[in-house]
Amino acid sequence: MKTWNRSIIWIIFLVVALGQLFPLIWLIDFSFMKSSDFFTSAVLKWPSSPEWTNYINAWIDGKFPEYLFNSVLVSATTIILTVIFSLLLGYAFTRMQWKLRGLFFSIILLGIMIPIHATLIPNFAIFKALHLTDTYLGLIIPYTAVSVPLGTFILSGFLRSLPKEIEESAVIDGCSIYQIVFRIIMPLTMPALVTIAVTTFISCWNEFIMAATFLSKDSLKTLPFSVMNFAGQYSSDYGSQFAVMVLTSIPAIVIYALFNEQITKGITAGAVKG
Repeated sequence: MKTWNRSIIWIIFLVVALGQLFPLIWLIDFSFMKSSDFFTSAVLKWPSSPEWTNYINAWIDGKFPEYLFNSVLVSATTIILTVIFSLLLGYAFTRMQWKLRGLFFSIILLGIMIPIHATLIPNFAIFKALHLTDTYLGLIIPYTAVSVPLGTFILSGFLRSLPKEIEESAVIDGCSIYQIVFRIIMPLTMPALVTIAVTTFISCWNEFIMAATFLSKDSLKTLPFSVMNFAGQYSSDYGSQFAVMVLTSIPAIVIYALFNEQITKGITAGAVKG
């Protein structure tokens, strides 16, 4: 009976895994097809001669290297700011005693429930007045503002699982508050920080609507704009569009695969205590 139960569980896992991987397989399959081969009833249709020119077009005509640099710059800066602010806020809310701490913690957590695109028009009006449109800061500021509430929530739960005696010993040894946070707390909370960094990366790596609203200069555009370079009014190069999407998804897949264990630890650690 146990063998049957285990087999059923494994079958369910395999079906779920196949369902999760199918969009990626479908994406890679269609990236090697000609645009004329897209109009077919087959769900998967591997071409007899793969169109490698789709990837060449994606790299050159899609301005992939230039847009890649912009995406990396915006994402890396957003991640660094999010990690620093989340660490400082998480420590302030869990370790320091001050008035209205609970109120401000609730206000910051409200940001988790506010979608980034709900602030699109107000942000555009403010950034237009401050001349922040068509700048990297026009994306970095809202991306960071939306990511910090979730990061603070994750880090607060993680910090509650750490014993306070570690910091008390550091204070006795003469450590300042900044040394405690960045030399002691930061290494101990690395699983949570990795979780925050990866979730922040995924959320801003593929974001398009806010980037399309705030950016008009081609030299500042991010990777999602590469797909639009192959979309015409009357016809589109679908093969190159799928190739761009494959290339864009590779960094996210690699990063998630490398830090999967750290992400699991960062999310579950806060449930141990607190």
